Amino acid sequence: MNSVLTPEEKSIVTVSAAAARGNYDALKTALNQGLDSGIAVNTYKEILVQLYAYNGFPSSLNALETLRSLVIERGNKDVMGSDPTPLDKQKRNSITVGTKNQTKLVGIEVKGALFDFAPAIDEYLKSHLFGDIFSRDNISWKTREIATIAMLAQLPHALPQLNSHIAIGKHNGLTDDQINEILSLAAKQDETDFKKQNIFGKGVSNTAFAQYFIGNSYLNPLTDPQKTSLSATNVTFEPAARNNWHIHHSKTGGGQILIVTAGEGWYQEEGKSPVSLKPGTVVTIPANVKHWHGAKAHSWFSHIAIEVPGQETRNEWLEPVSNEYYSKLHEENV
Repeated sequence: MNSVLTPEEKSIVTVSAAAARGNYDALKTALNQGLDSGIAVNTYKEILVQLYAYNGFPSSLNALETLRSLVIERGNKDVMGSDPTPLDKQKRNSITVGTKNQTKLVGIEVKGALFDFAPAIDEYLKSHLFGDIFSRDNISWKTREIATIAMLAQLPHALPQLNSHIAIGKHNGLTDDQINEILSLAAKQDETDFKKQNIFGKGVSNTAFAQYFIGNSYLNPLTDPQKTSLSATNVTFEPAARNNWHIHHSKTGGGQILIVTAGEGWYQEEGKSPVSLKPGTVVTIPANVKHWHGAKAHSWFSHIAIEVPGQETRNEWLEPVSNEYYSKLHEENV
């Protein structure tokens, strides 16, 4: 089983994320690149039709118009790809087919109090989304889940659904590494918005400490060491980037204060539950406590790190926060 996405799967992630965000310039660029590499028009068409189920008809219609106009602009010379097998609406019961598809896709029968409370939404999900859309067979269910995860990652209010589809994606063949790559690629679409939030600036690549990080991070010092003994640095993490477990040792005083300025992240002390970080969150890290912090998988993240003065201070860098551990954290903490 592959641990990384194929070029076509990466393109589907980028296209799905841009479409879900309504960033049509980015969508056009991503579509152009994908079509140049030979990805079929009908593959994108299927993905952008499916977008309506997770992001609404306006998003789907606008994205499809971007694709239609681009195909004309390119001279109608791109590979069209296969059409789905026609559905015989006269001989099939969409609810029955949809229930079967949904159960196979998820791995168990889907039911619960919400669907008892609002049976109409259960009917629409089973009959149209899973009965009709997921019966269109010119792209795989795995491909549809890659697109769905990328779409839902753009919607901050849809974290329960995102986590559900991450689990469904794994049931349909996606690995933890592939899930993390989907989320990382999808999150890059919000970099423009993040730059507006990150008022202290991204800074330069954190090469000096890169060996103690998974993913890319950046440093922008806010204080001058020649003018003050207090160190304050704006630290920016790309999606899913995080530092290793570490300890700020100190004989007296010491420790660190984090002030979250943009994006979303995690902070965790050894033996304790992770803490969700958003702009305005302040974390006081005691000296001599093992911990880690970094970005959530779907978001860029930035905080100011203030080093608290102390005696005989030093940092001890420990083991990485593994992809397996990090993925499980996301699944268990909505």
